[in-house]
Amino acid sequence: MQFLHAFSLVIPDYDAAIEFYCGTLGFQLVDDVDQGRKRWIRIMPPGATQGSIILARADDDQQRAAIGNQFGGRVGLFLHTDDFARDHAAMVAKGVVFEESPRNEPYGTVAVWQDPFGNRWDLLQPT
Repeated sequence: MQFLHAFSLVIPDYDAAIEFYCGTLGFQLVDDVDQGRKRWIRIMPPGATQGSIILARADDDQQRAAIGNQFGGRVGLFLHTDDFARDHAAMVAKGVVFEESPRNEPYGTVAVWQDPFGNRWDLLQPT
């Protein structure tokens, strides 16, 4: 058996990323381990049992240049929901910036939003 355990998301600051993802969005802080010059920070969306994000602070110019453009300007992150209207309204109320109004596609209801670091996400409720 195989599954995607985690992927790294390059961010400018650990605490700012934790505040947004865990404070604003309600993600679970699974691990926060101080390793000296860096921290091992793993988060998961509310209710998730697998598939996590490692928040990786940029350490050099090349990594800093990737913040917000890790997917070449495309939406590269997809947050699945079982209730689009509920989660969209809650995110808007918390100040999350959506690039568009919700739309219905053959695969589900979707709207593109950005985290404070410029990463583009889909909020998606599949049909």
